[in-house]
Amino acid sequence: MTIELPPLPYADDALAPHISDRTISFHYGKHHAAYVNNLNGLIEGTELADASLEDIVRTAEPGGLFNNAAQVWNHTFYWNCMSPNGGGEPTGELAAAIAASFGSVDAFKAQFKADAVGNFGSGWTWLVRKGDGLAIVKTDDADTPLAHGHAALLTIDVWEHAYYLDYQNARPTYVDTFIEHLLNWDFVAANFAATSGV
Repeated sequence: MTIELPPLPYADDALAPHISDRTISFHYGKHHAAYVNNLNGLIEGTELADASLEDIVRTAEPGGLFNNAAQVWNHTFYWNCMSPNGGGEPTGELAAAIAASFGSVDAFKAQFKADAVGNFGSGWTWLVRKGDGLAIVKTDDADTPLAHGHAALLTIDVWEHAYYLDYQNARPTYVDTFIEHLLNWDFVAANFAATSGV
């Protein structure tokens, strides 16, 4: 099967002024699209030509195939972690689980921000379900919790191409804006519910 570039869950300009349509045009329209095109070229004519994206990520050895497949998956997940009406607070069982694992929602936000800002170089910061609780993990480059058997609930992309056009080198401001204005708690809650009992 051909791996497709999935449509964004909102219009290109829907996250403005927090993330501009110019950033979306480069990040989604160039970077994400390039990973999809590269991946299709790498799997064409191989035993992975009909594999799902998730299976490719889980089975690929480190290198070009893994990097492109994981970046397709990571970016698709990331777009859904944001909403034009994002921010606010989690509710219900998700809020209770966050409080149980981190002490409070505010403590989670503070740790998530610190880890995202401190994630050296290019990478991702994630909220994952790990065992009976929740944890924040950082991955470098294209690495993803999917490759390590952890269920991802939330991510923020801290590669410079995710924010540099809008925030230059002010990664802390980008992370604050993501948490306070863009974070899609409904998507996180749906992921949490889907992994309950796993």
